[in-house]
Amino acid sequence: MLNTLLEVFYPSNCVGCGHPQDPGTLLCNECKETAPRIRAPFCRCCSRPFAGFIYGEFSCPNCEDRTPAFDCVVSNYQAKGVLKELIHRFKYGHQFYLRRVLAEFLVEAMQDTRLQADPADYLVPVPLHPTRFRERGFNQADALAETLSKRTRVPILRCIERRRYTNTQTRFDRFERMQNLRNAFVLRKNSDVRGKHLVLLDDVLTTGSTLHECALVLRAAGAESVRAITVARG
Repeated sequence: MLNTLLEVFYPSNCVGCGHPQDPGTLLCNECKETAPRIRAPFCRCCSRPFAGFIYGEFSCPNCEDRTPAFDCVVSNYQAKGVLKELIHRFKYGHQFYLRRVLAEFLVEAMQDTRLQADPADYLVPVPLHPTRFRERGFNQADALAETLSKRTRVPILRCIERRRYTNTQTRFDRFERMQNLRNAFVLRKNSDVRGKHLVLLDDVLTTGSTLHECALVLRAAGAESVRAITVARG
């Protein structure tokens, strides 16, 4: 009865195109399909898609050129089309309700065999610097982690802090991103991650520099494994 009343006063519409949908449907299939799904062949470490014929597992040039501190990043969709727009609206347009839609992509990522092999003990959202938090008003990774934790019952561990304010990464190339983030993260006091299977969480993977720096901190603190998930891959 409650759901019926909600539909009367707040009918279900796709958050992408605005067209009416069945109750509970937030994103229609047509809008979802504007974001290409990442299918094999792709890099088993960072999920970078490869447009060609490769049989078996492989690592992309970025992952071969350096050894990432994380075991893998699971990202099932490319940040294109409506999905890219939704992430931007959530992150910069303060459309906080979109966390429910974006979390669905993370729920799907959690089913990946790379994560199921050793179930996660904790979700670890990538932190914002306090200055950036005040500017934006919220941490998008933390908001997504809250929603995902309720869906998967994997608890959140906020064990990393960003001690150094860094310039936005959007205009930097891969090398500049790595330099910009060096030593930007530290383990929070009294945080114990020894022997734990951790899953870092962020909205978008671009070069993997942020996740790499966070994973370095967790590895140094004794984490058993450090994997990561993102809503999409740039």
